[in-house]
Amino acid sequence: MGSNQSQTAGANSRGRLATFILSDHRYVLLATSAVAALGAMLSSSPRPAMSFMANAYMVEVVMYYILIAWLVLSAVALVFKLAKWRTYADESLFTKPAVARLLRYVSYVVWLIVAVLVVDRIGMGLASAWAVASTATSMPETTLERMLYVLYKGRGTFYEGFKTTVLLAVFGTSIAFFLALLLVFLRIQVVDRSDNDFVRFLKVVGSGFAKVYSTVVRGTPMMVQAMIIFFGVFGLFKMTNLTTTQINGIWSTFAAGLVTITLNSTAYMMEVLRGGIESVDAGQMEAARSLGLSQWEAMRKVVFPQGVKFAIPGLSNELAINIKDSSVLSVIGTFDLMFATTTVGGIYYAKFEAALVTSVMYLCLTMFASWLLGRLASRLDVKSVKLGSTSDQPINVEER
Repeated sequence: MGSNQSQTAGANSRGRLATFILSDHRYVLLATSAVAALGAMLSSSPRPAMSFMANAYMVEVVMYYILIAWLVLSAVALVFKLAKWRTYADESLFTKPAVARLLRYVSYVVWLIVAVLVVDRIGMGLASAWAVASTATSMPETTLERMLYVLYKGRGTFYEGFKTTVLLAVFGTSIAFFLALLLVFLRIQVVDRSDNDFVRFLKVVGSGFAKVYSTVVRGTPMMVQAMIIFFGVFGLFKMTNLTTTQINGIWSTFAAGLVTITLNSTAYMMEVLRGGIESVDAGQMEAARSLGLSQWEAMRKVVFPQGVKFAIPGLSNELAINIKDSSVLSVIGTFDLMFATTTVGGIYYAKFEAALVTSVMYLCLTMFASWLLGRLASRLDVKSVKLGSTSDQPINVEER
């Protein structure tokens, strides 16, 4: 059923897009003017070495003046609209059905011209820069070629850092999710009338531990946590008869980084889950208790599943956050993407270019993670809801 709804939503989106493209609306001039301005700038820029329009000078001149003509026409329409603001829809020539339809057809030509220029200037420009960078024996001159040169020469180092970053973010977030489920269960416990003294004690201690854990972890930087975890555990191993080499084989910087991301993310995901649980209507718990379910059964069978579903959008954001925050782990020597950037930048004396390459990698990773988890939320038919508070106020659950 969820899959059918997702397909229906996709079809509706495509239908709205097609309707927008094929309709004679007032945004034709405005939207196409922005595209035409971009095309004019691209046409005025130097041709790359691999440009397929290098021998089509007259064709490009015609394309350029078509774009300029559209910009002039749009400017005339704008001036007329400002002068005849109240009567524009009735008096303007641009709002006549035949003219509006003609403008829409011409706008297709403008978009096609700009698409050709984008491929020629940007696409072939990247191809030309890559050809130079991959064959250069020394650092090229332009920034783009220098970036690609650093990427090509340091591709092995970047790959290792990229792989480590992905592994840390994916496994750290996955493990943290299950730990957060456990801690949020402890966090939301309230004493029930039917509980004996031992159960009451466990609930109070468990809830108190979860509160303290959340406060401490969320109140300290991940960089400090990484240093404490790595050097603290390393110090404990030093108390044994193990050598430094043996300790490094057991307690690696990758293991310390994974533990750091997991423990840090657990605290935040726990609060997101708690906010999702608070978003469940209080009547759900009351109805479950009125049917004879215990507090534990009502939470496990009724409230908890709904709360987790409401929290999925917030939880999915944690993966993107961990991809970026893993960069602080380079402080303990974890060979992540940031460590690889520093290494490559130092080798080729190109820290600025290496940082630009890494920023593009991080951007692609976070965008892909957001898109992938958005698709997951869509398949689960999850809608964004206003989550409950993530403060330290207890959830209001009435006792039976």
